[in-house]
Amino acid sequence: MDARVDAYIAKAQPFAQPILNHIRETVHRALPEVQETINWSMPFFTTPGGKIIANMAAFKAHCSFGLWASSVREQLKAAGFESDGSMGTLGRITSVKDLPADRMLLKLIKEAAAAVEGGESLMKRKKTAAKALPEINPEFAAALKKNKAATKVYEAFSPSCKREYLEWINEAKRDATRTTRIEQAVTWIAEGKQRNWKYQNC
Repeated sequence: MDARVDAYIAKAQPFAQPILNHIRETVHRALPEVQETINWSMPFFTTPGGKIIANMAAFKAHCSFGLWASSVREQLKAAGFESDGSMGTLGRITSVKDLPADRMLLKLIKEAAAAVEGGESLMKRKKTAAKALPEINPEFAAALKKNKAATKVYEAFSPSCKREYLEWINEAKRDATRTTRIEQAVTWIAEGKQRNWKYQNC
């Protein structure tokens, strides 16, 4: 905990203090080793190595919370949380109720930290063109079309999640292997699972 963040919250408007405290507590629950600092006059949360994971801010009539991983922002957008052009990932936050449920927020904070540690940078992504997704295998496309649940989940996936499945299927050297991977992929996707769900700690 950074005393400067305590001071920042104490100076915020009364409505903002519960929001900022809740965000702060949730970040620390998700990431026990997270570091706090003040940049550009607002609180930031970073990895032990100093990479930015998230930031929060308080204004006269609303607060903001931003996760510095584009893939996580895309997940929030798919879940119905729009930034509405304001600072942060979740748009204008006027009460704790405007935040995602704790379970979802904890999951996204962990994913954002993992993405940042893996080299994903929000600022870097803004400066570079998005990499095109691999071409979808026709058999995979047909299998998805037959499964409405899988189609809905797949469409909501971030580009990075889609890429993992597409590359896994396209890399199969034998037709039998590709068919097996397609069947497994559709099953996992219908269950809301990412390609490497077994290794995710969330």
